[in-house]
Amino acid sequence: MTKQPSEKKIDRAYTLARKRYSALGVDTDQALETLGQIPLSLHCWQGDDVGGFESPDAELTGGIAATGNYPGKARTPDELRSDLDLAYSLIPGTHRLNLHASYAETGGAVVDRNELQPEHFSRWADWAKEGNHGLDFNPTFFSHPLADSGMTLAHYDTGIRQFWIEHSIACRKIGAYFGKELGTPCVTNIWIPDGLKDVPVDRKTPRLLLKDSLDQILAEPIDRSLNLDAIEGKLFGLGSESYVVGSHEFYLSYAVANQVLLCLDAGHFHPTEVISDKLSAVLTFLDEILLHVSRGVRWDSDHVVLLTDELQA
Repeated sequence: MTKQPSEKKIDRAYTLARKRYSALGVDTDQALETLGQIPLSLHCWQGDDVGGFESPDAELTGGIAATGNYPGKARTPDELRSDLDLAYSLIPGTHRLNLHASYAETGGAVVDRNELQPEHFSRWADWAKEGNHGLDFNPTFFSHPLADSGMTLAHYDTGIRQFWIEHSIACRKIGAYFGKELGTPCVTNIWIPDGLKDVPVDRKTPRLLLKDSLDQILAEPIDRSLNLDAIEGKLFGLGSESYVVGSHEFYLSYAVANQVLLCLDAGHFHPTEVISDKLSAVLTFLDEILLHVSRGVRWDSDHVVLLTDELQA
């Protein structure tokens, strides 16, 4: 097959780059081969605006604004898996899926989130096994009556806080189930919407409550070959413009103290902050990091990736 002019141009540019990197001791062919072995974890909510399947009429809450008008929104888990199959067929490499707890399949039974079991995700595990995908997981701390106040793991009400602690513990066990079934560790990432629209009198107590909640959630050791725990901070969100309990500083300190993964989301920082600068600082104290790679649009991640200079950095 005859190469097109654009392909010849790319080949010439790569040949030049290979020589220049070689002078610096970098084997670009090996680097690209290594890169090709790294699986990316696609997020399930791209297919349905993070609606999940608990209730077809569930209101999206927790400071999350899905403003897209995707005409082919998945209405069932089977439709979403079909959409994902098509997406994976168009993306080179073998990749993973990042799944939220609200995408459980309960066979029509009402199962609250603190009662979720691995069996409610067995069809996801079977699908992933068939497609050679790994699965990652997220507790779902939004779109639930006990999250309507905007507080979950940092809630002053002991009963509400306990519900979300139990939900997180259940999700860690589901993550370990995914790791065992698929032979690759599941990353179970905790993000909460907890925060306040107005300036609080007390900034410390909610963070002490969050620390206590995390301590309880992570108390039971899980084999890292099955499940990796991660925590994710945020600068602000809708309804939490003035104060976010789980700030970057809080989670960085907690991750270092407890040696869990720190998740850096490209849309969760001030527009003048860049993750590329934070990597060397964080990796000084942690061996691994979880990255949510997307483009930041004003107040949050758009979850659509653009090949920008910052992403490449």
